[in-house]
Amino acid sequence: MLTPAVTRESSHPVRLDLAAPASGSRRPLFGLDAEVLAAHMEKIGQSAWRGQQLAHALYRQWVTEIDEISTLPRKVRRALAGEGWTVDRPQIVQVFRSVDGTERYLIKCQNGNREQVPNPPPDSSAETVETVWMPDGDGGEAGDSSDGLEMQPAARASSEGEATKMRNASSAPGLAAVLPVRQRKTWTRATICVSSQVGCAVNCQFCLTARLGLQRNLNAGEIAGQVVAVMARHGVQPGRDRLNLVFMGMGEPFLNYDAFMAAVRLLVHEVGLSPQRMTVSTSGIVPGIERFAQEPPELRPKLAISLNAPNDAIRSAIMPINGKWPIQAVMDAVRPMRLRPHERITFEYVLLGGVTDRPEHAREVARLVRRSGLPAKVNLIAWNPGPGLDYAMPSAESVDVFQEILAVAGVPVYLRQPRGRDIYAACGQLKRTIEE
Repeated sequence: MLTPAVTRESSHPVRLDLAAPASGSRRPLFGLDAEVLAAHMEKIGQSAWRGQQLAHALYRQWVTEIDEISTLPRKVRRALAGEGWTVDRPQIVQVFRSVDGTERYLIKCQNGNREQVPNPPPDSSAETVETVWMPDGDGGEAGDSSDGLEMQPAARASSEGEATKMRNASSAPGLAAVLPVRQRKTWTRATICVSSQVGCAVNCQFCLTARLGLQRNLNAGEIAGQVVAVMARHGVQPGRDRLNLVFMGMGEPFLNYDAFMAAVRLLVHEVGLSPQRMTVSTSGIVPGIERFAQEPPELRPKLAISLNAPNDAIRSAIMPINGKWPIQAVMDAVRPMRLRPHERITFEYVLLGGVTDRPEHAREVARLVRRSGLPAKVNLIAWNPGPGLDYAMPSAESVDVFQEILAVAGVPVYLRQPRGRDIYAACGQLKRTIEE
C-alpha cells in the first residue's frame, strides 16, 4: 500500500511504500514520519499512538536498534523485526578532523527503497556520502535574522603559503582515524553541512564533487539521518543548542526536490529543528526554485543561490547549468517567494583567482544585486583548492577589494571562513578524499 508521508502543510507530499517486504529483505524505519508509523501500527493491530512512541524513539532518543525501543512492548518489537523492519539510520564510518576543529564524515547509508539513477556504480561507492560538522560555523549565517550576527572580520587562508600549509596538514598521522562516538562539548554554536545526493550532476568546473558525477539520489531518511547521526555524536540538544543546517554538501538539492523537502519536514516535525536555522543552496535550478517559492514560509529553509560570476558569459564557462537557466531566469524565479520578516536571499560567490575576483566583477555583482530588487546579501567564498582543478586561489588583497566595493555600493557582504581545508571539508571539496 502507498501511504502519504510527511504531508503536514506541504504542497508536495512524498509517498512511501509500506507494502510487505520481500522475503529476507530489510525495511528501514528511519525516514518514516509519525503519521505513517501510526498507520502501520494500526495495520498490525496496535493503537495508533504506538506510532508516536516509535517516532519519538527514532528522532528524539536516537535509537539504532529496534530492541532499544523500551516504550514498545516486546511483542510489538518482535512483530516489527519479523516483518523485516530495522532502524537503519545512516552511520558515521570514518572521521577526518581538521586543525581548526572541523570534522568531515564518511557516512554509510543503509536505507532500502533508494531512488536510484540509471546505471549506478557496480561497487559500494554509492552507499557512502559526506557530511561536515563546523563548530562555531563559518560565518555564512552572518546577517541572517535567525542569528543576529554582525559582520565581523573573517579569518582568511587565501594566500598560496597558507594553502600549502593546510594541504600539508592533510598528511598528518592519524588524520583519518575514527574518533570516539561522543565528543566533549567545546562549542557554543555549530553548523552541519548536509548532502542530498551521492556526487553531483551539475558539473561546476571549480568543484571537486563534480568529478564524481551523479551516482544516486538520497532519500529523505538518508538526508535527515546525516543530521541525526552528527547530532548524536556531539550530544546536540534541539531547542537548546544553537545549531544551523546548510544543505550545501554533495549534490544539487533541487534535483532531488521531493526527498530534500521530505527530509526538511522530518527534521522540523520529528527531530524538532527550526527551518529558520536551515539554508538550502541551489546552483539555479529554476523549476526547483519555483516549487520552493510555493512552500509555506513556516516550513521551508532560507534560500541561497550559487551565483559565482558577475555575468552570463563567465557563469556559463564555470557553471554549465547557466546555459539552461541564465542569471535573469534565476532572479525571476526567486521573486514570488514569500519571505519571512527580515529574511534575505543569499547570493553565494566563489572568488576564483583571475577569473571572478576582479574589481570590475565586484561592480557588476553590486549592480546585479541592487537591480534584482530582492532583499539580499552576498557571501564571498575564497576558492578552496583541490587536486585536478585548474584554478587559483584569490589573493588576500583581491578579496579585500572585492568585499569593500560591494560594501561601499550598499550591498550587505560577508566573508565565509574556510573551514576544514586541510581535510577536504571546505566548500566545493567534498569528494570522499582519503589520500591524495
